[in-house]
Parts: sequence; C-alpha cells; structure tokens
Amino acid sequence: MSVEQSLLGKDTSYPNQYQPDILFPIARAQSRADYAHIEGIQQGKDWWHIFEISWLNSHGIPQVAIGRMSLPASSPHLIESKSLKLYFNSLNFHRFGNRAIFIETVEKDLSQAAGAVVKLELFQVDALEISQPQGICIDDLTPQQLKNHPDAGLLQYADDHEEGEIQLYSHLLRSNCPVTGQPDWGTVFIRYQGKKPCYRSVLAYIISYRQHNGFHEQCVEQMFADIWQHLQPEKLMVYATYTRRGGLDINPCRVSDLTWMPNPIRLARQ
Repeated sequence: MSVEQSLLGKDTSYPNQYQPDILFPIARAQSRADYAHIEGIQQGKDWWHIFEISWLNSHGIPQVAIGRMSLPASSPHLIESKSLKLYFNSLNFHRFGNRAIFIETVEKDLSQAAGAVVKLELFQVDALEISQPQGICIDDLTPQQLKNHPDAGLLQYADDHEEGEIQLYSHLLRSNCPVTGQPDWGTVFIRYQGKKPCYRSVLAYIISYRQHNGFHEQCVEQMFADIWQHLQPEKLMVYATYTRRGGLDINPCRVSDLTWMPNPIRLARQ
C-alpha cells in the first residue's frame, strides 16, 4: 500500500481498544532505489521516542512511561508515524499483567509491521536525560550560496585539502512531511573521516532541505548518499534528531562502518 492510503493527514478517531492492525508499514525500497548500491544506506537505526505511553496494570490502574523504540535500518519497512501514535493510544485501556508483558506485546506487534526485530526500552517519565550536542556547530557560518531544494553540488572540499576525522552539527535542519506539508525540525550530526569538507558548503547543503518533502528517514538517507558520493569520505555517519510531533520524535542514523554507531541521545528541543 502507498502512503496516500495511510491515516496520515486524515481525521481519525482514537481507538480505545487494543488494535495492532492499525500499524501501517511503508516499504523502504522505493525511496532507496537510487541509493541501493551505497554502503551504509541499510546500516544503522531509526530511534523513536514515544512520550505518550500508557496502559493499565492488572488492577486497572494507569501506568505511564517514555519509550525508546529501536528499528533497524535494514528492515524492509518503516512504520508510518500517525499509525504508530494510534497504536500506542489503543493500549491505553488494555490490561497487562506486568511491564515485561507490555514490552513483549509491543515488540512483537512492531516487529511484525517492520519485518525485522524492533526493540522497546521504557523509562520513568522523569528519567530520560537531556544530552548536549558534541562536535563543531556550523550554524554561525555564512554559506556562499543558498538553494531551496537539496543539491549535492553545494558540497565542496575545504581549500586546505587537509584530511582527518571531524564531527559537525547543525540545528538548522528543516524539511516537510510529504503528505501533510507540515514542517519537521531537527539537529543533524555528520561524522566524517577523509578529505575534509568546506564547513560552509555543508551548512548550505543542510539548509537546502528547508522546502524539501521527505520522511525523516528518507532525508537522512539522501544526505548520507549525497555526501558519500560527492565527497567520497573513508567513513561517514549521518544522524538526525528531529523534534517531537504528536508525542513522537524520530531519530534516524546511518553509518558506513558499524563501529561508528553512536548511542542514542535526546536533545533539549525534543
């Protein structure tokens, strides 16, 4: 089924009974067609934070938590965000004997939808720490040119031709939901080893997503593919931490080398 057939952007009643069949998988293959040959496109994770998790214990008393879901980038499907929100709402009035049974049930349902093993970690509502971004922030630089849509031609090497390892980040990532047109805001981290890029050109490239229509995962994979092909680094990581919408935030990460997989973080804007 196509995303146009999903519940995204449509008026929908919230279920009050357990409804695992509301989950809507979206095949990754079509958006990856141009990048299938690129090492790393299917390496990494999509981390989701779910801030509106609630269920009933065996006595009918509401329980609440914050969840971190981990979905492998190698899964054949991602899960459409509104269907995931509705799925978690369908658990609000369902009784579970204990926390472990709740986690087991959710992992089974999400894994079936994604076609791969999905893991869920639960946190107390005041226990998910705020992280500080690590690396070089490039937001105060002035790019030489700006574009309205992603353009890999903006990416350039630094003039000094120096090689090494760097991690850059920018809070200026913005893209649009391809169905509703709603803006998605995020911070993007780029860890890079090889002939160093011009930082201003990297910022210009990130800014060029401001009017681009694409799901979070697709935007990160396009960034990864463009940098990998245009600048040809030895190793690369692209990790975007998007802000929350509808009680969910999505944090895709792609790596060329699995030793570069970061630990998941939550930033202040999330």
